[in-house]
This record gives sequence, C-alpha cells and structure tokens, in this order.
Amino acid sequence: MNKRLVGAVVVCLLLVGSYVVTAQVARPYRNGSVWDVGFIRVKPGMNNAYLSYLAGDWKREQEALKSAGIILSYKVLQTEPHNPGDFTLMLMTEYKDLATMEANESKADALAQKVIGDDQKQMQGYRERLEIREVLGSRLAREIILQPR
Repeated sequence: MNKRLVGAVVVCLLLVGSYVVTAQVARPYRNGSVWDVGFIRVKPGMNNAYLSYLAGDWKREQEALKSAGIILSYKVLQTEPHNPGDFTLMLMTEYKDLATMEANESKADALAQKVIGDDQKQMQGYRERLEIREVLGSRLAREIILQPR
C-alpha cells in the first residue's frame, strides 16, 4: 500500500511539473525581424567623405537588395561618441529573419558584384574607406514584438 501511495504521489508531481513547464512556454511577445548593425567610427574631418560614400555606393547596394526582396529596410543612425574610441554611426540592415538572411547570402553577394563591381573593386573600396573610417564591429539583433502570436 505504501509503495502505491508513493507511486501515485510521484505521478501526480510529474503531471503537475509538466503542466508548469507547459504553462511557462506561453510568451507575451513574438520574434520580429533581424537587424545587422555595424558600428562605425568616422575619423576626424572625414564625416562628409564617409556620408558621401553612404549616400552613393552603399545606398545603391541597399536599394538593390531591397528591390530584390533580400532585405526589408536599412537605416543610418548618427550618434555622439561618449569616449575617444566610441562609434559615431550605426549602419542598420533589416532582414525578415535569420533563415532568410542566411539563405540569401549568395544572392546578396551576386547582387553586390553587379551593383558595386567585382571582388577586386570591392576590396579597393574597403582599402579606400580605411582612410576615413574604422569599423568597430557588428551585431545581429532580433526585434521583439510585445504581443503574443
């Protein structure tokens, strides 16, 4: 009799525990789009030169990606640096989700070849931009929409 009671208690605890775990899965939010954010420090006196690049080649590439359905949108945010090593610009590109971003990498590369030029031309552009800005890093960020599905 004692073994049956212990067994029944264990089963009840397992059922209650699985209900608690299931109840915790209900989220008051849902995943939104994914942003690729680049952090850039423009060198002193080079703001107009770098913004000219962004308004030219960079924007042309972003618009081509958007027209092809590879990205949803893009933004440039300017900030004031809080210390000498801080970024001054954030370059943001929005993707539907991580899977779409990864699935379209080869399409995006091919589009860059058409819009900007071959690998050598793109590498030359990277070298030229080293003179006017420094890339401090990048992050992927997922938007969280504060509504359940």
